[in-house]
Amino acid sequence: MPASEISHLLQGSWGYNNAPHNDWIGLMLARDEQPSAHVTPAPMTSKLPRVGTTVFSVMSALALETGAVNLGQGFPDFDCDPRLVHAVSEAMRQGFNQYPPMSGALPLRQAIVDKIRSLYGHAYDVNDEITVTAGATQAILTAILCSVHAGDEVIVIEPAYDSYLPAIQLAGGKPVLVSMRRGPDGFSVPWDAVAAAVTPRTRMIIINSPHNPTGSVLTADDLAQLADIVRDTSILLLSDEVYEHMVYDDVPHESVCRHPELVARAFVISSFGKTYHVTGWKVGYAAAPAMLSAEFRRVHQFNVFTVNAPMQHGLAAYMLDPAPYLDVAPFYAHKRDLFRAGLEGTRFRLLPVRGTYFQCVDYSAISSQPEAEFCRWLASEIGVAAIPLSAFYDQPRESGIIRFCFAKKDQTLKAALDRLARL
Repeated sequence: MPASEISHLLQGSWGYNNAPHNDWIGLMLARDEQPSAHVTPAPMTSKLPRVGTTVFSVMSALALETGAVNLGQGFPDFDCDPRLVHAVSEAMRQGFNQYPPMSGALPLRQAIVDKIRSLYGHAYDVNDEITVTAGATQAILTAILCSVHAGDEVIVIEPAYDSYLPAIQLAGGKPVLVSMRRGPDGFSVPWDAVAAAVTPRTRMIIINSPHNPTGSVLTADDLAQLADIVRDTSILLLSDEVYEHMVYDDVPHESVCRHPELVARAFVISSFGKTYHVTGWKVGYAAAPAMLSAEFRRVHQFNVFTVNAPMQHGLAAYMLDPAPYLDVAPFYAHKRDLFRAGLEGTRFRLLPVRGTYFQCVDYSAISSQPEAEFCRWLASEIGVAAIPLSAFYDQPRESGIIRFCFAKKDQTLKAALDRLARL
């Protein structure tokens, strides 16, 4: 349509016949009829200049390229309980398709409160202390953003989940890194080193149990030592407990929720994706005292605001039966034992797995290659993808250890073991 006709329609439709307005329309139309000028965007200064493509993406791509069995990234290759899918579908049919409350659907928050009280003995307030989140990673980011100010220090225990450091940096904080120690019984937290890392600027300590990637778990004694460190300080805790239902050998999960002194200063974070084999749904939660939850929600409401409604109501209905989350530990213990038994005949040295669905192995009897190179070789030549432990450190360090994920169908694990048997 010619510019004159567009101008006429604009004037006729809205009655804007004053000269200044017509001049503005004419200028806009004239501009639009000119050849587009090349626009150079202003240079960007990255807030996360060290963040690139993760090793997880690289190894998954290599697995696809080579046809390797992918035991790298931590998600199942099997379906969830059909009853859970039915519960979500039923929630949709019942009309739960609009925004739920910012803090989360009340039935799901109540189910979370009931579960925590039943398992760990702590009673959260359903209205003021539970917030449903778009997965645990969003909960971690929000807890850090609402708590950490420019120049604050956050103690991170390495090796660590890869979202912690970027979240701290986005908040303007400074990560203070403490490395776990490896002994005959696997990895453990050196609490003396954690205590030595505390300064007047320490705002938060992040803990993760069961621990990704090492498969270690914190004990009641660990929590007692942590309590000694934070007592008489204003230090907050972020307790990443997304693998809470994957603790093996009849050992209870030592949640921060069991410890009155710690829970009073903690954001406790968990994940329905990990528990119910639905990582793609991205639904988790943060439990925290009312004062901390109020600040958490200030950020949450302008981040995601709220979370998928039918999935929240479906999860709430599904959680009326505790058996599915109580059965997670024996379910994955079987897979752990199957995988470990298959590796016994190889030259891998198996590290203990007390929790999570990850198996770390020492490959130093097989190769002297750096971890990332060994993982590339393993995928390309042996046909199994894994993740180097060095990827979980801020400054990669070589320890001759890689991580496998056994959250896979038994047939997938057996296929991987057939290939690894050559080692």
